[in-house]
Amino acid sequence: MSLQSIAWRNGALHLLDQRFLPCCTSFLVCTRWQEVAEAIAAMAVRGAPAIGVAAAYGLVLAAQQGEDVPHAAAALKATRPTAVNLAWALSRMLAAPSHAPAVLLEAAHALFAEDVAVNKAIGQHAQSLFPGNAVAIHHCNTGSLATVDYGTALGVLRIAHEQGRGIHVFLDETRPRLQGASLSAYELQAYGVPHTLMVDSAAAHVMRTRHVDFCIVGCDRVAANGDTANKIGTYSLALAAKAHNVPFYVACPTSTLDLNTPDGDAIPIEERDAREVSHICGQAVCPEGTAIFNPAFDITPAELITAIITEKGVIRPPYGPALAALI
Repeated sequence: MSLQSIAWRNGALHLLDQRFLPCCTSFLVCTRWQEVAEAIAAMAVRGAPAIGVAAAYGLVLAAQQGEDVPHAAAALKATRPTAVNLAWALSRMLAAPSHAPAVLLEAAHALFAEDVAVNKAIGQHAQSLFPGNAVAIHHCNTGSLATVDYGTALGVLRIAHEQGRGIHVFLDETRPRLQGASLSAYELQAYGVPHTLMVDSAAAHVMRTRHVDFCIVGCDRVAANGDTANKIGTYSLALAAKAHNVPFYVACPTSTLDLNTPDGDAIPIEERDAREVSHICGQAVCPEGTAIFNPAFDITPAELITAIITEKGVIRPPYGPALAALI
């Protein structure tokens, strides 16, 4: 089976609304590009590859509406500033031979199909990095729900399971939006992958007291020196992995590489609504008026990353020359 978060049907974009998983399965039907922008900003659809493909279909809707396609692209790009896949996908769309609806639709379909092939290639390249019956730690959600299908880091683990390699996954719940608990556990349960959910702060304890073979995460941007931006909490996990001599892998498509950004300090970090931290399921968990800091991402320095896995193969330090050669 597959859990696909994006589908184009009858001239409209259908998005699985991930804000209500795992309790409720519902779809947003977008007929205007502005609705796609709202869905991306509200994280009804999320994950760097998924929002790129969703935005591509948003430009198809803009063309169908007879609106200015470059203007729509600029507005869609501004919805999530950290994920470089969004800008990459929109640039690919704007480079189409024309901005006619049929031409843009063909280009969006091509991005859709390419994402599936890329994710499968990432998953296959990664299998040589870890033994059978391995135990992994995963942060956030990087599976079918974050992409078109399979996913990046979670796709690696799904393929290991499909190949009968006996993988077991410890899932960080991933505060504040709990994508590990609500989305990754939902996916792994659907695919039959053995897994255990834990709070984010338990990861170091698990590494010290249990046998952990590796950590694996996705990312939203890779700078030219190999620094990566990923969901908040990734940096802490990488530090814990370094302290316990556990390999730390980043899985991502080459569309996530940004050689125009020299290092992690130059990556813009999105800050989100304080209510994501102050409330869980609508219930306040701190006193009203408490000051809140809610960065959506953090930067993991390249020196903490054992290898970066792409659809073109596995690269290791020094990342600067390796990334440049890959591109």
